[in-house]
Amino acid sequence: MAELNKSYIPEGIEEKWYQLWVNEGYFKPEINPSGKPYSIVIPPPNVTGSLHMGHALNATLQDVLARWKRMCGFSVLWLPGMDHAGIATQNVVERQLSGEKLTRQQLGREAFIDRVWKWKAEYGGRIIHQLKKLGASCDWSRERFTLDEGLSKAVREVFVRLYEEGLIYRDNRLINWCPRCQTALSDLEVEHDELDGTLTYIKYPFSDGSGYLTVATTRPETMLGDTAVAVNPSDARYKDFIGKTIALPLTDRKIPVVPDSAVDTAFGTGAVKVTPAHDFNDEAIAKRQNPSLPFVVVIGKEGKMTPDAGLKYEGLDRYECRKRVVSDLKNLQFVEKEEKHRHAVGHCYRCKTIIEPMPTLQWYVNVGTLASDAMDSVRSGQIRIMPQSWENSYFGWMENIKDWCISRQIWWGHRIPVWYCQKMQNEKCKMKNGIIVSRQTPERCPFCGSKELVQDEDVLDTWFSSALWPFSTFGWPEPTDDLKKFYPTSVLVTAFDILFFWVARMIMMGLKFMGDAPFRDVYIHAIIRDSSGQKMSKSKGNVIDPLIMIDKYGADAFRFTLCAFAAQGRDIRFSEERVEGYRHFVNKLWNATRFIMMNIKTDEVNSPIHRFTDSPPVELGLASRWILSRLAGTAEEINAALEEYRFNDAANSIYHFIWHEFCDWYIEMSKTEISSQKSTAGVIHLLLYTLETSLKLLHPFMPFVTEEIWQSIKQLSSASGGVSYQLKAKSIVIAEYPQSLPRDLQAEREMSYVIEAITGIRTVRSELNISPSVEVNVLIKTFSCEASDILRANLHYIKKLSRTADVTIGEDIKKPADSAVCVKDSMEVYIPIKGLLNIDAEIDKLIKESRKVEETMAFIDRKLMNEDFLKKAPKDVVEKEKAKHSELAAKKQRIKENINKLKASA
Repeated sequence: MAELNKSYIPEGIEEKWYQLWVNEGYFKPEINPSGKPYSIVIPPPNVTGSLHMGHALNATLQDVLARWKRMCGFSVLWLPGMDHAGIATQNVVERQLSGEKLTRQQLGREAFIDRVWKWKAEYGGRIIHQLKKLGASCDWSRERFTLDEGLSKAVREVFVRLYEEGLIYRDNRLINWCPRCQTALSDLEVEHDELDGTLTYIKYPFSDGSGYLTVATTRPETMLGDTAVAVNPSDARYKDFIGKTIALPLTDRKIPVVPDSAVDTAFGTGAVKVTPAHDFNDEAIAKRQNPSLPFVVVIGKEGKMTPDAGLKYEGLDRYECRKRVVSDLKNLQFVEKEEKHRHAVGHCYRCKTIIEPMPTLQWYVNVGTLASDAMDSVRSGQIRIMPQSWENSYFGWMENIKDWCISRQIWWGHRIPVWYCQKMQNEKCKMKNGIIVSRQTPERCPFCGSKELVQDEDVLDTWFSSALWPFSTFGWPEPTDDLKKFYPTSVLVTAFDILFFWVARMIMMGLKFMGDAPFRDVYIHAIIRDSSGQKMSKSKGNVIDPLIMIDKYGADAFRFTLCAFAAQGRDIRFSEERVEGYRHFVNKLWNATRFIMMNIKTDEVNSPIHRFTDSPPVELGLASRWILSRLAGTAEEINAALEEYRFNDAANSIYHFIWHEFCDWYIEMSKTEISSQKSTAGVIHLLLYTLETSLKLLHPFMPFVTEEIWQSIKQLSSASGGVSYQLKAKSIVIAEYPQSLPRDLQAEREMSYVIEAITGIRTVRSELNISPSVEVNVLIKTFSCEASDILRANLHYIKKLSRTADVTIGEDIKKPADSAVCVKDSMEVYIPIKGLLNIDAEIDKLIKESRKVEETMAFIDRKLMNEDFLKKAPKDVVEKEKAKHSELAAKKQRIKENINKLKASA
């Protein structure tokens, strides 16, 4: 009969089955053509990316859902793809050019874009291969890229429609500017980090010589662009100075003292310099004045000082200028004092350069109405965000949303579909400012007929095309079959950090252009941290490479670990030890399969089969009825958990069933029948059926090992040329997922008595160190007639699994004087120990063990009382020591109880 290898080795097996699944088209929705549609669009990873732990978690959870729904008969489309990642990709290629002593400007736009496409062809898409290694069951024939022609068409269509409705406009206003990437950034693309800086207190003299005001600033170089000093009109210290003028140091300009109620009287001196061209708060102050204050731009796009900064400072780097300004102010006696100051500083989310606020001409989307509709879709339940706690964050951001700056001053991306007429030969063209917005490249100006047209140099924010992902990937604006069938999608699985970057914008665009939300559920998964709860980062050296985990332990163990950790609302403390533990789980399943296979006899597998799917045969014994019922209960638990995205509950449910109930209990009980040399066809068939159903339940979490075992069982169908235990599905990928199976709650209740008795006996044996080779006599006092009857009927299991010789069962049994006891819910278990043990020697042994435990506890106590240790040791190390102390205290208590038991029986 077929026999599995002694151990499961993932290498080779995973690639073999993945290739078969792809070749057979199992990941295509057409595999279940009549099934109800179920669709997921993958959050498109950057084309520059490689698989990190966040990707691995995100893809694993999506794959669990896709495989589960596919097995439930749904027509599943999990659509993969990549994002062109404008700034990130351009930066990568620019670094490559830098190594060749070239710049993109030297290459020119067209040549540079060609270079990026070549880079993509050679290096891009590594993450796709890595997702396949993880087991992602995407339909790769439908893979999309945000710069595909079809998606580009959708981008142009959306831009034109929004512009025609007046929702896209151009404006010159203050934006976040990255001097390194040379582009505008939206507020979401700016990361704020706490940095140590200096608060410089500068004297601003009144132009009439009557004194001065002192202002405090962390950016002295921007004073060259000051156009006012603002004070709070309610601040008694300064109300008499409102309207006076300041002779701005280092310049020949005079600026006014103006009132503004937004000024924080507690910050610095309560008087603030106003630089409208380089600070968002100052811009707001400037616009509130009547007339509004002028904007003086003193820092240019490359981070160097402009001519308006003055001849002395023009051309200096902004930070060099800062030093020079402070030095000059000190020489002129204008610096009152300097203080160390820690404050939040905005950085470019891609290159980490400190951003510079400055006014530039950009394109914007007016998101007011779009955001309102997007909030209504969540409030009404049209979209469900899970965990629900994230709804508050969503509403908080959406209620304070600003218009979206969508233009970027880079070359790689969707070029803005706007052209400018250079002639503007009539009034109509002039009224339009020569702006032509078109789906196609225009040959001539539609207003004046001129052929002298120049396209806008900018590209669209990467998130603009990503916002269309749930419908552009299905072929919109064309009315494709996929669009009709799979939009809206079923669920979006994502991390919280792109809830506003991406999720909110997809909702806005989906509602606007499809008239329906892009997905029904949004499941926001946790962040993966290291085992001590620290955020993973290269600088900390605590980054875990998912590919190393897969190579070391196999994709199944790694995936299962991620699922088992994925509790809603809690960050994941990732532990390699857990991956190793789930690798043992794979081995446990493998060994269980080997045991079943090794005990199959040809005449038994060829005997009539009962599939156990309707109602169990009446002749089945308690253990068999119990395992079938627990199998049904486990299926119920998993299906219910996955419906609510409780991945950890689903994973833990199947783990408990396979490891404990199937392997530890039912297989051990079945050995008593198999070893009896009687006909075992019924037992083997039930073992096979339970294994088959368990494999199907486990498959979404562990696809590779379940397929390998599935195919091994399928080989049984050719045993001796006869029909044996047959599996209907060619692959487990397309097998039917267990859902409504019959329960037998009476069997579960009755079996609980048997398990209690066996665990009670095992507990006493373990506590008293009774050798496994010694058979003991046992007395069991039950608390009900039912318990007594069940135990007597299943005595053979009790004796076999707990190594007992004589077992006495009854409700009126008295505890023997020389016995150890274990109290359970339904019974008390007594084991007479006179003659079994040298009680005095056992007590001495336990006393010595207790002393060792006390010594270790004392050592830990000294550590935990050491102030130096508590200050220097990492928090997780201290917590481990405390946990170890608690475990030892519990062990000491158990030893004490065992000593008392032995003394009581002496």
